[in-house]
Amino acid sequence: MRIGIDVGGTFTDFVLLDDASGRASTYKCLTTPRDPSDAIEAGLRALALQVPGCIEGLQEVIHGTTLVINAIIERKGARTGLITTRGFRDVLELGREIRYAAYDAFAQMPEPLVPRERRLEVDERLRADGSVLTPLDEAQAREAVREMARLGVESVAVCLLNSFENPAHELALKRLLTEEFPQASLSISYEVLPQIREYERTSTTVTNAYVKPLTETYLRRMRERLAGLGFRGRLFIMLSSGGVTSAETAAEFPVRIIESGPTAAVIAAQYYSRLFDCPEMFCFDMGGTTAKSCLIQGGVASVVQSFEVGRVQRFQKGSGLTIQVPVVDLMEIGAGGGSIARAGRLGTLQVGPESAGAEPGPICYGRGGTEPTVTDADLLLGYLDAAYFLGGTMKLDIAAARRGIEERVAQPLGVSYLEALWGIHDLINETMAAAAKTHIAERGGNPQLVTVAAFGGAGPVHAYGLAHKLGAPRLVVPPNAGVGSALGFFTAPRAFDLVRSHKVPFATADFGKLEALFRELEAEGERTLRRAGAEGPIGFARSVEARFIGQGSETSLPVPEGDFGALDAAELRRRFDEAYARLYGRTYPQSPVEFVNFCVRASLPVKPLVLPKITHQGRMQDAVKGERKAYCGTARDFIPHAVYDRYKLAAGAELQGPAIVEERESTVIIGERARARVDEFGFLWIELPKERGHENKL
Repeated sequence: MRIGIDVGGTFTDFVLLDDASGRASTYKCLTTPRDPSDAIEAGLRALALQVPGCIEGLQEVIHGTTLVINAIIERKGARTGLITTRGFRDVLELGREIRYAAYDAFAQMPEPLVPRERRLEVDERLRADGSVLTPLDEAQAREAVREMARLGVESVAVCLLNSFENPAHELALKRLLTEEFPQASLSISYEVLPQIREYERTSTTVTNAYVKPLTETYLRRMRERLAGLGFRGRLFIMLSSGGVTSAETAAEFPVRIIESGPTAAVIAAQYYSRLFDCPEMFCFDMGGTTAKSCLIQGGVASVVQSFEVGRVQRFQKGSGLTIQVPVVDLMEIGAGGGSIARAGRLGTLQVGPESAGAEPGPICYGRGGTEPTVTDADLLLGYLDAAYFLGGTMKLDIAAARRGIEERVAQPLGVSYLEALWGIHDLINETMAAAAKTHIAERGGNPQLVTVAAFGGAGPVHAYGLAHKLGAPRLVVPPNAGVGSALGFFTAPRAFDLVRSHKVPFATADFGKLEALFRELEAEGERTLRRAGAEGPIGFARSVEARFIGQGSETSLPVPEGDFGALDAAELRRRFDEAYARLYGRTYPQSPVEFVNFCVRASLPVKPLVLPKITHQGRMQDAVKGERKAYCGTARDFIPHAVYDRYKLAAGAELQGPAIVEERESTVIIGERARARVDEFGFLWIELPKERGHENKL
């Protein structure tokens, strides 16, 4: 047995999977922000009551967490210092000299994680090819290490110029730090990110150092609490790139798990898109705090090599801290069930990005919340059953939610109570749809051709409205969609991504030496996976990032299997031109090209996920829980909705909207004139009505 645990900003989700049968047991509870392991322990104890002996029988715990990204955003990491090449202490502030608001003299930039007084320089210099220009002054370096100790630094980042070509000076500093300052946590750029671009490498290494002590402490405490419950298996952590790694590797490179939690639903949707042969699937995961989405094309979610964290201006590229690690290319916005609704300064309705979170949560939770939220509106619109939230374990306060929306939204805006309710729900849908259209268009997709896959506690509630605004033809809601991220852990491979920079022109490259570089990366990847207890054959996927000489950005190019040294340079150049033309519409055959980065993904085969088929045979009327009036946007009124118990719907069942389908962790809304069917695995496929003007576009 395995268990997936996803700690979100509002809820913590659990899925206990029996690999033999494919049967899943689920649980969902409020996150405990001050110590997430409290909620984890509570959830495991609750599951142990459902499935006696399950903890002792667990082989794996797979965990996704927002701990790292929250620590960066909230600036709650370790007291960090940086040792760098003389003349480069200010690289964190200089960046790449690209400003997100070029003409705003007062544009705010993110504060570096390391203040200037804790950024020390040493005399040393390597040329671009890794040869030594100035040897490392070890006496001076030793004094810098001692100064770090005097400054009370907890974690040290080391990033020297051009060290990705020759790590000798960084390794010497690592030795000195181990000798002189053994209690400090260390992050060496050659180990964290041996890659070109000084600013990105420094920023990533510093970020790793900043969150490393916190992550080590958290994972150690979690292992101890799991052991205290009787767990004897292995703990794994979800990577931002969509793979799974050991807790030990995650503790060493916490910068790689920044997007650990949000990635899991995308990996699940990727699996489903292949299983059901959906060429374009739009993953939509809406929880209590944020909404995450990703376009999956041809069964593959794209992975990008850099992203930003903690933007000063939420939607302004360049206003955050740059992190250069592989991450699934997802879009994340502050739109969740806990998003706070209020009257804006200009007299307009504003929803999000602030969230009520788990403490105190929406007003209807009855935990002291006073700010009306999307969940409060969804409850009052009739979409949620106050007596069946979280399967009836959490009763919702309708009266308090109504007072909050009347007093804090309707009255300040001068609108009716009903207008306020629908305004909150519809505005959050519009916000998500606008962001989704941009995301899909930027990746060459068509929103009128995608299948929307809904995940998260709030996702199935809002997915129909989102799909309708996108003009999407269909929507699919998997079983246990409310804990879909935790289920996604089981579809992710045990994997680790490695990148090494080495600039060399195609024309003069020694392909035999480049084969040796690939083999070195593969050996490192295999060591990493073996240390994590990996058994069986390890697969390797190679790629290169190349560019026209003088260009500032690279084009990724998969490398065919086999000996790189046996490849034909002309054939590789042809492949590069094809890839470049596909991206930019043209290429430049006469311009020379150079290799920049060499990439390897080491991975184990994914354990097959057995989807259990629905076995029960029941009449449609057995699944009907009754009827509830819920608001219909087209009718502009509350109209009767048939309410169904999802657990009693048999394979082949067909539903006609308007309808509501309830399960313990979420609720599915099916709009007017929509039709839905249940497949043999319990997936709910909803066909949206064609709107006038869309017929010729679908």
